[in-house]
Amino acid sequence: MKKHNGMRPQDIVVLLKIISMQNQEWLNIDIANALNLSPSEVSEALNRSKIAKLIDGKKKSVNPNSFKEFLIYGLKYVFPVEPGAIVRGIPTAHSAPPISENISQGEDIYVWPYAKGIKRGQSIEPLYKTVPKIAQKDKSLYELLALTDTLRVGRAREIKIAIEELEKRMKYAK
Repeated sequence: MKKHNGMRPQDIVVLLKIISMQNQEWLNIDIANALNLSPSEVSEALNRSKIAKLIDGKKKSVNPNSFKEFLIYGLKYVFPVEPGAIVRGIPTAHSAPPISENISQGEDIYVWPYAKGIKRGQSIEPLYKTVPKIAQKDKSLYELLALTDTLRVGRAREIKIAIEELEKRMKYAK
């Protein structure tokens, strides 16, 4: 068995992409193309996720309970984030749908830095460098990534909403 050297941020993005596909058939190359990753990066992400028991043995179906538990209780410790400078970017966390639809927006707007972004706010480092670009092409994945960022930087009420929204979306995972 291959040694597990810890999860990497792109592993989370790969698993969220699989969930966003709602049980559609896919190949590693499909995930790679959708996420602007190399096929070998996807393969390694799936191998690490299999060892961590976040995906099934065939590396095709996310284990929703294990993955949800990791996201809720471990993500902010494994991939911590500190809001940074005010920059132009794409809204994330509570500043993006679906959380932004459920709460009133205060002055705290969080964005992934991106030159083609439409909002200004405090920068949040995305889980992986390709996230701002791919989020613009895939609404379902964008929402999952924003919910994930809410778990990383949100306050109690925002986190509660994010968990509820993730549970709705995880129903599609086998």
